Amino acid sequence: VQLQASGGGLVQPGGSLRLSCASSAGALNDNALGWFRQAPGKEREAVSCISNTDGPTYYVDSVKGRFTISRDIAKNTVYLEMTSLKPEDTAVYYCAVRYTRCSVHAISYNAWGQGTLVTVSS
Repeated sequence: VQLQASGGGLVQPGGSLRLSCASSAGALNDNALGWFRQAPGKEREAVSCISNTDGPTYYVDSVKGRFTISRDIAKNTVYLEMTSLKPEDTAVYYCAVRYTRCSVHAISYNAWGQGTLVTVSS
């Protein structure tokens, strides 16, 4: 599985960004896709995840109500819509896949994209 994350950039507090994770064909059929982030000096954190069946999704408490994960099977792409961004959302965001169900444990994911930098600053 190959993953390509994009959509990061510089945004002011309160602004919005949409991250995309393009995957190789068929990768989303059997795999859950998670978004993780890592800020300087901090551990990688699970932000959101969507399962292979469009079933339960996961959001870390700090982004609930502000971030929305979705996927377009036809385009082999998962999106993370981020609104009301805060300086503490600043991090490199990574997408990753694992078989079927979501997990917050990064070690359980077996393929990773290269990361896209999100900077929230005035």
